[in-house]
Amino acid sequence: MEACSNVKQQPLVIYTNSWALYLSGTPEQINKIAKKHGFHILGKIFPDGNYYHMEQRGVAKQSLQAHYLHNLRLKMDPKVLWFAQQSGRSRNRRHSFTVPTDPFFNQQWYLVHSEAFNQNVVAAWARGYTGKGVVVSILDDGLETSHPDLAENYDPLASYDMNDNDPNPETQYSLTRPRRHGTRCAGVVAAVANNGVCGVGVAHQAKIGGVRMLDGQVTDLIEAMSLNLNQKHIDIYSASWGPEDLGRNLEGPNTLAKEAFIRGISNGRGGLGSIYVWASGNGGASFDNCNCDGYTNSIYTLSVGSTTEKGTLPFYSEPCSAILTTTYSGGSFQHHRIVTTDLHQSCTSDHTGTSASAPLAAGIIALALEANPRLTWRDVQHLVVRASRLADLRTHDWRTNGVGRPVSHYYGYGLLDAGRLVDLASKWKTVKPQKKCTIDLITRSLWNVTACHGTRNWIRSLEHIQARLTLTYSRRGDLSITLISPKKTISNLLTTRPYDKTSAGFSDWAFMSTHCWDEDPSGYWVLQIENNGDSNNRGTWISADILKLTKNNYPLFIECIYPLYVFENSCLMSCPPHYYVSNGNSTRSYQRCLPCHRNCLTCFGKQDTNCLDCPPYSTLDSRRSTCSPPVYPWDHKGKVTNGMDRTAAVLGILIGGPLVILFVMWAIAWMVSRSFLPGGAARNQVDISTSHSNDESRDVEMVVFSITESQAENSESTSTFTNIPNTSRET
Repeated sequence: MEACSNVKQQPLVIYTNSWALYLSGTPEQINKIAKKHGFHILGKIFPDGNYYHMEQRGVAKQSLQAHYLHNLRLKMDPKVLWFAQQSGRSRNRRHSFTVPTDPFFNQQWYLVHSEAFNQNVVAAWARGYTGKGVVVSILDDGLETSHPDLAENYDPLASYDMNDNDPNPETQYSLTRPRRHGTRCAGVVAAVANNGVCGVGVAHQAKIGGVRMLDGQVTDLIEAMSLNLNQKHIDIYSASWGPEDLGRNLEGPNTLAKEAFIRGISNGRGGLGSIYVWASGNGGASFDNCNCDGYTNSIYTLSVGSTTEKGTLPFYSEPCSAILTTTYSGGSFQHHRIVTTDLHQSCTSDHTGTSASAPLAAGIIALALEANPRLTWRDVQHLVVRASRLADLRTHDWRTNGVGRPVSHYYGYGLLDAGRLVDLASKWKTVKPQKKCTIDLITRSLWNVTACHGTRNWIRSLEHIQARLTLTYSRRGDLSITLISPKKTISNLLTTRPYDKTSAGFSDWAFMSTHCWDEDPSGYWVLQIENNGDSNNRGTWISADILKLTKNNYPLFIECIYPLYVFENSCLMSCPPHYYVSNGNSTRSYQRCLPCHRNCLTCFGKQDTNCLDCPPYSTLDSRRSTCSPPVYPWDHKGKVTNGMDRTAAVLGILIGGPLVILFVMWAIAWMVSRSFLPGGAARNQVDISTSHSNDESRDVEMVVFSITESQAENSESTSTFTNIPNTSRET
């Protein structure tokens, strides 16, 4: 049954007759390439570069299979550097759907409520900031451009219909599928003030536009073109959509959308960077985690969470370490919701979900851009961190990070204060250029290493930190991942998701945290991956990188998934010889193979007194848990040989000595006996015999003492016996 459920989770992919291509060549050559492959050029995707949008009119507009032949021909063409047949992607509007039951409220409580429960917008208005000169575009399902509370602020240069490829983003009316989401979001930002219609937008003098891009097939190309629409003119892009919040999806921007984000923060607003404000998601009821949404989890977006008028968590709120700030929205039926514009030139007080929170934050940021138009995209994030306050937001997970700021996985740094934001923005000095430093967690030892110290990428004050992981696991939803900074700030990169039954794992997925903002990263980091499900779950850690943005990089501890042990660049079921298991903080997930002392074969610690077994030729002292120095067989053989040589020398002296003495005594007796013979003859014989005898005696003495010297000194006497080199060794 579980296998079947896994199959059902796979989304239905619908391919279109639209292609995105990155080509090499001049415009004339590109026209020839298009003609050669039968494509019609619709235009460039980005203003600069050679990314093109092309259409194949001989192919069905929708198909369940990619076109094999066209893709094969493009793959074989050397002038085609990259291509992708565009496919539809599921994108849901992030509103919490309920049947409207509340009457219309003229009073917008989130603007003028009590001191504790409001965004302090009136304070920003009192300072003269109303969003004038700032342009905001709502990326959604269209816009009712003729609405009386929007028409005065409507900006056609910030608008486009990506679904029908024309400049008019007018929403399509339908009784069965009302496309009101974009119109509602637009009214939160820039509904006109003092005109007697509906309520007041947060930035009621800002210009507002809409991009119709969710009302049809949402492709990578459509997302990219929406994110980069007129980027020199538009300041803020507000998006209240993303992958379906079902608690089992893992999806983010594709190739072109990723490129669009990078181009936006690099080239948007004249190089200051486009501001992308994103709704964090409404998957709370499905136990979803917004770090599994690659849009809100991106460093290029400013992720916004929700709270109710009472400062409680809405039922739809999902946690993640990427949320930067919070604004008000609705909750259950008894909570007041957001007042805004609606279809058919009407008004509503029923806008809710993080869909309402994102445009509310976009409007407040528009006030800050009016106060300081030179703010970069990173300046805005710095200001939002500093202008968010604890207020009276209620949740169980408030923690104080390493620089003393309260932070939560549901609320980020707290409720965004418009008055404080414009005050800080008006006197803010632009931050220095961003630095990036990457650490490979597994394939190198990080102990006592300062990763980027001494280089131009040396980071000394953190902004974002990403853990980019690749791993397989039998049930992905049972995993939880935690990152702990040297200042003991805990970032829950992933919480368990009971509806995520897939075994797909993570492939180069970047989990992002903003909880360590402004911390000094000196010291040890801890990355914990835990199995919270069946003990039979299994997985393999393949790769992991830590990317720190703006500050120092230092060593990190890592763990494999229980019951595996991390050893160099892999996870093992047990530690190899000469390594022992370090349990770290005594939790099951923290198990490493660390080297024993060089004297030990196996051990229970790193000291030479922690040995369990010894290497060959060493002896274990079980009382002291130590290993003796090794005694090798060849060393013992040498000692035996030397002993035998000495024994032979002593025996030679004991036996040979008396024989020599007897021989000498015999010779003397013989000469004495010869002395009684007649004189001449006797003397001649004695002389000859004595000469012979003395020579023989010398020969014998020489041989005896030479042998003795050879045995005693071994190799030094070999020159004495050049004619018999092996004699002494044989003896």
